[in-house]
Amino acid sequence: MKPLIVLLVIFTITLFTLKFKQGTYNIALSARIGMSVMLLFTALGHFMFTNGMVMMVPEFIPFKKEMVYFTAIIEILGAFALHIPPLRTITAWLLILFFILLLSANINASIKSINYQKGTYDGNGLFYLWFRIPLQILFIIWVYMSSIKST
Repeated sequence: MKPLIVLLVIFTITLFTLKFKQGTYNIALSARIGMSVMLLFTALGHFMFTNGMVMMVPEFIPFKKEMVYFTAIIEILGAFALHIPPLRTITAWLLILFFILLLSANINASIKSINYQKGTYDGNGLFYLWFRIPLQILFIIWVYMSSIKST
């Protein structure tokens, strides 16, 4: 829920700030800035809640802790690369693939009722997927519309 709030709040603030400064709404840029801040926010979670995030990684994936840090780095790089015009399209496609691949960790977390912030097994369980899967789909559409279709 927090990443969605960050995404929407930053998008809205940026949208109206750009309207005030430039005299026009720049929806695509505002959306990319919102996504970038959200990615930086979620990357921070990988460092703050590493042990809980490790619990989310499916069993078949080796080097779980390293994978958690690696995905944080991907999010950080993606956040910046969305604003480099020659890299924007490839970054957007890679982020879409990234969001699809993350579903396995979210499914694993829901099946095991993982609370990644506490590193315990008292999370929301399968109910979590009713929110998380549509959220991942929103992220995919958001990146596509703001970084691929808009170019």
